[in-house]
Amino acid sequence: MPSVTKSIDVSVPVSTAYNQWTQFASFPQFMGGVESVSQTDATHSHWVTKIGGVSREFDTEVTEQHPDERVAWKSTDGTSHAGVVTFHRLGEGQTKVTVQLDWQADGLVEKAGAVIGVDDHQVKADLDKFKTYIEGQGHENGAWRGNVDNPGT
Repeated sequence: MPSVTKSIDVSVPVSTAYNQWTQFASFPQFMGGVESVSQTDATHSHWVTKIGGVSREFDTEVTEQHPDERVAWKSTDGTSHAGVVTFHRLGEGQTKVTVQLDWQADGLVEKAGAVIGVDDHQVKADLDKFKTYIEGQGHENGAWRGNVDNPGT
């Protein structure tokens, strides 16, 4: 199962970075291949993606969420993947955002892409776009500050 972990430092307070990340509908503005994300309830969303000419639709569930610390999710149908994004205060107005993704590569093209690091480059590019997006705005365009406890803890 391919996995990628990437981090970036952004020049906004941790609450600003975290709050923006809870606004899933804004993901197409900084995530390559994400065409739309619609929230179906507080912890579920529906994704439409088109990556490398392959279109997919799938649903996800937030499995753990703690304000200003982390958001973890997993797919509930379609594409098999899970991930977590964590937020670390580096200083006043400085935050480290770390994304870890694990997924099941389907088909020859996705498996080959995983081997040569296409996914690593995509996550890095998406984090660079997130940095530009949130620093350019200087503020979040919404927030969901609810807690979701991991059922395994």
